[in-house]
Amino acid sequence: MSTAPTLNGQVIGQAHYATRALLERAVAPLGLSFGQVLVLNVLADGPVERDHLTHRITSTLKVDGPAVQEMIAGLVDANLAQDDTDGARIRLTDTGHAMQARVAEAVSGITARLYADIPADEASAAARALTMVTQRANAELAAA
Repeated sequence: MSTAPTLNGQVIGQAHYATRALLERAVAPLGLSFGQVLVLNVLADGPVERDHLTHRITSTLKVDGPAVQEMIAGLVDANLAQDDTDGARIRLTDTGHAMQARVAEAVSGITARLYADIPADEASAAARALTMVTQRANAELAAA
């Protein structure tokens, strides 16, 4: 008889790392790292202040500012992103928009395969629980 798994960090981590591995495998031929995919996604909606972009990625990946600057520099070097004239904002180039669209297509395919038969109510409950866990962990990190 099978019992339902307990929601804990191990189960959450296994789901994260398995899904991330699929994404990393999908974007590796594009020459992108996981962090660069996140930067591309943030920039997809338009230019972003460099400081805001750095904060957004550091708070998501729990990395330091210099690591984010390396991610951005790699995208700039690959002509996927560029600084606005004053250097305070970063935006995607046309090539960057095309690359981000390819990434979004890959993510869409992975999502469709992995989440296809999960009932909507269960997916909503999981999303609520995971959002709460993330908020609590971020609050503890901020307080430390």
